[in-house]
Amino acid sequence: MKDDANAQARGDGFDGLLERFLGHIDVERGLARATVKAYEADLRKYVEWLRSRGITGLGAVTRRDVEDYVAALSAEGASARSKARRLASVHEFHKYAVREGAIAEDVAASVKAPKAPGVLPDVLTIDEVSALLNATAPDGPGGQPCMDPVQLRDRALLEFMYATGSRVSEAVGANLDDVDLDAKVARLMGKGSKQRLVPLGSYACESMRRYLNAGRPELERRSTAKTPERRAVFLNKRGRRLSRQSVWEIIKEAGRRAHIMKPLHPHTLRHSFATHLIQGGADVRSVQELLGHASVTTTQIYTHVSPENLIETYLTSHPRAR
Repeated sequence: MKDDANAQARGDGFDGLLERFLGHIDVERGLARATVKAYEADLRKYVEWLRSRGITGLGAVTRRDVEDYVAALSAEGASARSKARRLASVHEFHKYAVREGAIAEDVAASVKAPKAPGVLPDVLTIDEVSALLNATAPDGPGGQPCMDPVQLRDRALLEFMYATGSRVSEAVGANLDDVDLDAKVARLMGKGSKQRLVPLGSYACESMRRYLNAGRPELERRSTAKTPERRAVFLNKRGRRLSRQSVWEIIKEAGRRAHIMKPLHPHTLRHSFATHLIQGGADVRSVQELLGHASVTTTQIYTHVSPENLIETYLTSHPRAR
């Protein structure tokens, strides 16, 4: 019994325990491959740091060691968000080790992540979103509708992303059978291979119809591949599935044409989608479901009040404001 207790106190070797943990979150918990890779990268850095202090097993780690690790991340200049993410990985690793009986105590449990500053996401106004969308496929001379397949695709893509609040990976990963324009819904494949249905507004449906009828067939014909891309909704100029990097370029070019000076990236439309829903009266739980957030805490960042609305509320509500 004494030998067993000593073995538990020393803890398992890092490598075997880490491999079993990664297998656990990959197979048993079914986390996305990218998430598993992120855990692996974070924990290998943690293990490397522990070994640099002469610690060769998780059972020898103390709370002070974990606190010193967080302090070392600060000294390296890691952001509050990065430190919180890496500490979350450490927490999960230690909890798993306790459940598996590899260590007797979770010394990391009481170590808290540094509080991240309340940085609000970049958000466009409703007028700016309209200008951005209108800049993608402007009408031709005499008000003739745009028929350029690339511009029709760009308009449909941005309308789709703003209508659904999709992540860029969800938009480029969408297949034709994921979109039902008659029912005005789209199926998105989110993080951890979790699916959700989201509505498609009339503007997005109209842009999607024009693209699918006149734009996508032309892009598919341009394919040089032996087997044309039959599944993807959004195609590039060579008839293949559109890449995430291309979406960045499309949004930046639309912003340039629309003379929008704010920083633009694919998540800008997702942030704007959520913010405009909240401002329009949608409850946080509903927005959480539409965004595919696992926790409502993530969604609550969109409940911020703009300075203009705050001042207006003060002027109209405070008895001595005027």
